[in-house]
Amino acid sequence: MKRSLFLSLVFFMFSSLSLASLENAKNENTEVRVSWYGERFHGKLTASGEVYDMNEFTAAHKKLPFGTQVKITNIRNDKSVIVTINDRGPFHKDRKFDLSKAAFQEIANDSRGVISVTYEIL
Repeated sequence: MKRSLFLSLVFFMFSSLSLASLENAKNENTEVRVSWYGERFHGKLTASGEVYDMNEFTAAHKKLPFGTQVKITNIRNDKSVIVTINDRGPFHKDRKFDLSKAAFQEIANDSRGVISVTYEIL
C-alpha cells in the first residue's frame, strides 16, 4: 500500500513537472535560433528510438516530450512547418531546435545553416 502510494506520488510529481515545462514553452513567442541536421545522421537511431529520416518533418529539442508537435515559423519569410519532436539536441547554446533537413528546407534554404524563428507548441 505504501509503495503504490509512493509510486503514484512520484509519477504525479514528474508528470506535473513535464506539464509545467510544456506550458511555459507554449507561452514562448520570442525569436529563437534553429539549425538543421541531415546526411550524417540519416538512418541512425534518435534519442526516442526512432530511425532518423532527414526527409520527414521532425526535430530535436533538449526537453520537450517526444511526440510533441511544434509549429516553427521563419521570421524572414513567414513560412511555417509543423515538426514532431523525436530527438534530443541541439548541442549549441544559442539554438533552440535542430530541424530535419526536409523541415528546414520547407521554410528556408539549407545553405543558411541557422535561422531565426518563432515557435508554437501545438
